[in-house]
Amino acid sequence: MRDADEFDAFYAASSRRVLGQVYAMTGNRAEAEDAVAEAYLKAWDRWATVRDCDSPEAWVRRVASRNAVSAFRKAVNRLRAHHRDAVGEEVEGLSPDHVALVHALRQIPADQRRVIVLHHLVGLNVAEIAQEVGAPTGTVKARLARGRRAMAEHLTDSDGPATGRVSHDA
Repeated sequence: MRDADEFDAFYAASSRRVLGQVYAMTGNRAEAEDAVAEAYLKAWDRWATVRDCDSPEAWVRRVASRNAVSAFRKAVNRLRAHHRDAVGEEVEGLSPDHVALVHALRQIPADQRRVIVLHHLVGLNVAEIAQEVGAPTGTVKARLARGRRAMAEHLTDSDGPATGRVSHDA
């Protein structure tokens, strides 16, 4: 029990300071919080050794900064890997119309979005959608109609009529 009380006192006395220092190193509070939390967890796991260090706080700060650097390296390596995979490949379907469509879909309720996608992008008819989503055909038709109306508001150009109009036949 003495160890837990001693560690709790150490944590209370040093955690904000260490967080501030690691935040200054990383420039990202969330990353700093993650790195510091992991460092204190490691310190607790090794408390019998860490408490005998010249400066347990320095030990935690060093571990936290290493955690932050490691997380940064992993993120950079992921980005590099994605970039290597994408080199020489064209990204299909990212036309302005596609981006506008995805944006409009994100603005409508999930149940409407689902039936719109199943009908207009997947090509299912109302009966097939009803079976897939477990809803009556009347509900599917209503969701399609409401979804189309809601999307139309997001697919209009400021200069004129709606672009990328969705057909209303169901």
